[in-house]
Amino acid sequence: MQFIGFRLRLNFTGSVIDVRCKRGDLVVAGDTLVLREAMKMEHHVKAPRSGRVSEVRVMAGQQVKRGDLLLLMDQD
Repeated sequence: MQFIGFRLRLNFTGSVIDVRCKRGDLVVAGDTLVLREAMKMEHHVKAPRSGRVSEVRVMAGQQVKRGDLLLLMDQD
């Protein structure tokens, strides 16, 4: 089965402070999905488009690095 949707990856290393969505959630472009910390600054990872969260691959407290997959979204 081919995945048709969107993969959200991290653009640099840090730690996940909070995950603000869960599988099945409908999100709108611009919604904060994950809050992370890098270099002692908080960064909001926002939905690049509207859709439904199909899978979340991170959790609060987790260390993540550049290129790690945060979540999968389906077009809705």
